[in-house]
Amino acid sequence: MTTVAHLHDATDSPFALSHLDSLESEAVHIFREVAGEFERPVILFSGGKDSIVMLHLALKAFAPAPVPFTLLHVDTGHNFPEVLAYRDRVVAQHGLRLHVASVQDYIDAGKLRERPDGTRNPLQTVPLTEAIQQHRFDAVFGGGRRDEEKARAKERVFSLRDEFSQWDPRRQRPELWQLYNGRHAPGEHVRVFPLSNWTELDVWQYIQREKIELPDIYFAHEREVFARSGMWLTAGEWGGPKDTETVETRLIRYRTVGDMSCTGAVDSDATTLDAVIAEIAASRLTERGATRADDKMSEAAMEDRKREGYF
Repeated sequence: MTTVAHLHDATDSPFALSHLDSLESEAVHIFREVAGEFERPVILFSGGKDSIVMLHLALKAFAPAPVPFTLLHVDTGHNFPEVLAYRDRVVAQHGLRLHVASVQDYIDAGKLRERPDGTRNPLQTVPLTEAIQQHRFDAVFGGGRRDEEKARAKERVFSLRDEFSQWDPRRQRPELWQLYNGRHAPGEHVRVFPLSNWTELDVWQYIQREKIELPDIYFAHEREVFARSGMWLTAGEWGGPKDTETVETRLIRYRTVGDMSCTGAVDSDATTLDAVIAEIAASRLTERGATRADDKMSEAAMEDRKREGYF
């Protein structure tokens, strides 16, 4: 008869997977499941750390064969130059195909209008949803994690979106025993989140273990920034700083990267992976809660955007 004690002993076995191995195994399973179940999957890849880890896992899942998916990036036109340079370098290194949906193109065509606050992050929804429809992507991998924000905590690994790319929490499906339901009607698609069960600390520890290269922006460096809404923002053509805001040089790093107009830096002297991991382990704020202005617009800001088709 199997007892609780026996089950506990089994987890202490030298053959048991470590925490990171278990997360990696789950993500690899998800990638392979999607490859077998969908016709036209795509990976959202921005050059940010979560999408970098996601691509690394996809490369592992199908090695020595190439990754059977294309990549998609919604470029706001206000992304950090060093992150875009990293994105292009990785795409070339692995011989991948990258689709870029440009917010600037939509503004130039009159399909979108600049916001008074200069931020373009909320403007990504239309280019994203139209790119999905244009290329008929039926599964879209995103790097969202449940620990980032409460709306993302509600979402399943396989998240069904309707023909307008909108998310309805009431249509969430059970995912017992890592069984995923990818069934969808014509015009619908599924957002897939292989890193759902990872934390920010897991991501950094995995980056360290796998020796994954990152853009230098994630490590402490001197940068010209100005203070707004309790965050350090990088000056740029997007509209900052105002006449009343003073630019100063500070030693900072970024915990997350996105549109420069709403992604804040944190004061830090962490120049190594060990130092970053120690800093994250001691933090009591999520990366989005600490450094993303677009999530502070309202209590339900992220959920509202997700209902409209956002990541």
